[in-house]
Amino acid sequence: MLVRDAMSTVVLTIGPTHTLRQAAALMSARRVGAAVVLDPDGTGIGILTERDVLNAVGLGQNPDTEPTHAHTTTDVVFAAPSWTLEEAARAMAHGGFRHLIVLDRGEPIGIVSVRDIIRCWAPVRQQMTLSH
Repeated sequence: MLVRDAMSTVVLTIGPTHTLRQAAALMSARRVGAAVVLDPDGTGIGILTERDVLNAVGLGQNPDTEPTHAHTTTDVVFAAPSWTLEEAARAMAHGGFRHLIVLDRGEPIGIVSVRDIIRCWAPVRQQMTLSH
């Protein structure tokens, strides 16, 4: 199975000047664990995850004034839609993260998460167990 088959095509895109509270509210409303941060004047494409928001709040930073760009990961590992789920899982395990932005021709077209991969693999694993 390929990344294009597992990825979510509903991509929450925010700007670098959104506050952490705004980002968290949008992520919560969309029920996603990550947002793509587009900064055309700066770092380009980055990612803000629920863990980034949690860490900032845990450090006592004010989510009403703290900008997302201060917490965005900019050295992002991107996936191609043609990657296998094994390649995506290997990249996540190697990098220690749970989300990959999927790029096609330099544009974000989706996000694949550990949860997406598990959802795809679980029925396959279950069928293998039942057949043995």
